[in-house]
Amino acid sequence: MGNPKAFLEIHRQEAGYRPIHDRIHDFGEVEQTLNTRERKLQASRCMDCGVPFCHWACPLGNKPPEWNDALYQGDWELAYQLLNATNPFPEFTGRICPALCEKACVLNLVEHEPTTNREDECAITEAAFREGFITLHHPERNGKKIAVIGSGPAGLAAANDLNLMGYQVTVFEKNEAAGGLLRYGIPNFKLNKAIIDRRLHLLEQEGIQFRYGEAVDYAAVAQQQTGPFDAIVIATGTPTARDLKVPGRELKGVHFALELLAQQNRVLAGMEFSKDERITAKGKDVLVIGGGDTGSDCIGTAHRQGCKSVTQIEIMPKPVEGPIDPNNPWPNFPRTLKTTSSHEEGCIRRWNINTLEFIGKDGRLTGVKVQEKGKEPEIIKAELVLLAMGFLRPEHPQYPENVFVCGDAANGASLVVRAMASGKNIAKQVDQFLTK
Repeated sequence: MGNPKAFLEIHRQEAGYRPIHDRIHDFGEVEQTLNTRERKLQASRCMDCGVPFCHWACPLGNKPPEWNDALYQGDWELAYQLLNATNPFPEFTGRICPALCEKACVLNLVEHEPTTNREDECAITEAAFREGFITLHHPERNGKKIAVIGSGPAGLAAANDLNLMGYQVTVFEKNEAAGGLLRYGIPNFKLNKAIIDRRLHLLEQEGIQFRYGEAVDYAAVAQQQTGPFDAIVIATGTPTARDLKVPGRELKGVHFALELLAQQNRVLAGMEFSKDERITAKGKDVLVIGGGDTGSDCIGTAHRQGCKSVTQIEIMPKPVEGPIDPNNPWPNFPRTLKTTSSHEEGCIRRWNINTLEFIGKDGRLTGVKVQEKGKEPEIIKAELVLLAMGFLRPEHPQYPENVFVCGDAANGASLVVRAMASGKNIAKQVDQFLTK
């Protein structure tokens, strides 16, 4: 621990976001970066606690005190080695993780100014790519083959670990490119897709094979028709969104959130859609139903598409404001009111709202009848509704013993970092099964 008094002398400093008037006109990443000196100062605030609750909170078991100290000392290569020892893709979590470790930081309990672990993580990884600290691994092959179905964070984490163990790994992806939720669910203004492609290029160089546009028949897998593979890992996420089956659901203008988000990401990647296929908020009053991160992503996307207004409604009560959640005290993750960069760009937010009916004219949506708890129904004007109410946990048939399920496909929708941890854990289980 290089500076034991740093947390007393240096306040938490976040890099912040690009100015609103600038960022809403493009899909570039909104988050900025600190310079090297400021980043090292932020890393110095880590106290190397006697009981580091950040370890406990991180699903991957990251060890921030170790790599923060290396960062403070200026040893960026060591910092990346320590970080990558537990986290296979810190460039992803460094951008989109809610930082469970920061909420469990002792400095969050005492001063509500936790160490900037997530930003430090991202800075360390970008330095590693920039300076060439990342080396390719070419493990000796053991002659066994593994199929990974799905290339989201869980599938990629499982494939990466199994490949490093010596297995020949083939990843099957039904879409045209890998990444799953990272590519088709998270907007570019939070995660530039070039970041995903950069990592995929490394995985391919290390021997992982990717096969795109291939959907897998689960019934065949359940019937032990596993082809040439010694084991199969299913990491297909939660593809079925929770629907809202109220009158008027069939009206044109009512869409699932991922229909908008995935299509917009594909447009940015160069794919073209007809006028009838295109989902756009341009010039429209938009209503987002659902108060989570996906709903927030819809708000930011709607602004960049040129919407007229955005309203977000949530059926649950408004979370408590401030850093402390009485129902989930430190070091647990607090369920407090979260204001994202998208909310800052302009949004009416309401809670305790139940959706009763979609209203339209000539088959097109014009408004939504809602009711706030304890009040009379009202109509919110909207030409575009985005349903962001979460996803249904998938049901699986009985698989043979050499088939393993991980990530959201096994546990239901959750965080990217939890999906990655599940993928790593299932890789260990596969290895134990094939070597027992």
